[in-house]
Amino acid sequence: MCGRYARSRPDSELVEVFGVREVVGEQLPASYNIAPTQDARVVLERAPREEPDAEASRQLKTLRWGLVPSWAKDAKIGNRMINARVETITEKPAFKRAAAKRRLLVPADGYYEWEKRSGTAKVPHFLHDANDDVLAFAGLYELWPDPAKAEDEPDRWLWTFTILTTQATDALGHIHDRTPVIVPSDMHGDWLDPHLTDLELVRQVLDAIPEPRLDTYEVSTAVNSPRNNSPELLTAVS
Repeated sequence: MCGRYARSRPDSELVEVFGVREVVGEQLPASYNIAPTQDARVVLERAPREEPDAEASRQLKTLRWGLVPSWAKDAKIGNRMINARVETITEKPAFKRAAAKRRLLVPADGYYEWEKRSGTAKVPHFLHDANDDVLAFAGLYELWPDPAKAEDEPDRWLWTFTILTTQATDALGHIHDRTPVIVPSDMHGDWLDPHLTDLELVRQVLDAIPEPRLDTYEVSTAVNSPRNNSPELLTAVS
């Protein structure tokens, strides 16, 4: 799974890396321990709501981690939908519509995973690109209308996202059996393309994404608490 990750890059760098045309909202501070239900910067392509036929714009935007489907009665369902298994997103009702129309990328320095060792507590590791390049997790997003707010209230719509996971390769599988789906830079456009709405073609894009090649090292158990959030969390321990 992916339950925590780090993102230290500023908006200016993410704009360059992801070819963003429109920055929406204020920049979030660097975070070294992003946890579910927190806000995070994501990249998506979307036409203006008032002009659905206009050209889509690649945006850098803030969404809340934990997907809330548009039909949900309560936003708390997002607490259980931080990840979506890539094997079933084109079939499950909670993800099917988003897989066809609302895909995004989640910029990250890397993510944390906890290894089970016999006789000891779980050991946290940090998994990252070997060259420390920005990773792009594949994700889905939804817009949920808050029934407690009037239709004309600007903050009525809650934007949320989930991160896709897949079976981990042998190199990473000893830490955890699931890993985020990581989209290489030459496939960012394919994944974000809002004109790609056929689920069979979406599946083809997913099947073409190569296995990630990540480096990993052990980090301090300080990362176990989301209250801890500093660059020291990325320091390797012996």
